[in-house]
Amino acid sequence: MEYILEMKDIHKSFGPVKVLEGIDFSLEQGEVRALLGANGAGKSTLIKIVGGVHSQTSGEVFLKGRKVAFKNEHDSKSHGISIIYQELSLVPTLTVVQNMFLGRESAGAGGFLKKKEMYREYGRICKDFDFDIDPDTVVSRLSIAKQQMVEIMKAVSFDSKIIIFDEPTSSLTTEETTVLFRIIADLKIRGISMVYISHRLEDIFAIGDRIT
Repeated sequence: MEYILEMKDIHKSFGPVKVLEGIDFSLEQGEVRALLGANGAGKSTLIKIVGGVHSQTSGEVFLKGRKVAFKNEHDSKSHGISIIYQELSLVPTLTVVQNMFLGRESAGAGGFLKKKEMYREYGRICKDFDFDIDPDTVVSRLSIAKQQMVEIMKAVSFDSKIIIFDEPTSSLTTEETTVLFRIIADLKIRGISMVYISHRLEDIFAIGDRIT
């Protein structure tokens, strides 16, 4: 079987401290792979290798059977990988649409922003995923759940093939968690592969196809 993501014999040390030793991990097309582990087990370090934040000390990473070595986070994103961290990375003083296109604003002749294009793309994603968030709302005014939805929309706008969720329900109510699970189900139907890190077993059993 060819996996969309495969990590083989991954080792990672920070100086004399060994964080990962001989880790094998794989992800199939369109699956939700749950990742469990106690605090300090190395879950975040593993996904940061996938996200280009860290480089492994040894071992190999493959995307669709092709060996890759990400130089940085931008390089990882350019390969279709997005990570939604527990600490959201949105800029609170910017609007929703500004956050979505931050760093890759659509610009025309003379460097002027193509706002209509950005709003049109935003509207398309909202329609596809049944989101209803005003694009001109300043992010700091949104609830944590809605900020998380903006992060997901941002990942979708990058045309991500792999989305990694790091403890996504830690600050959500039961109702908000239900909405998140619906979005994950929609993403799965579209063939997007996901890694879901959580310490909540009820979450894992509700949406995980495989559990590691």
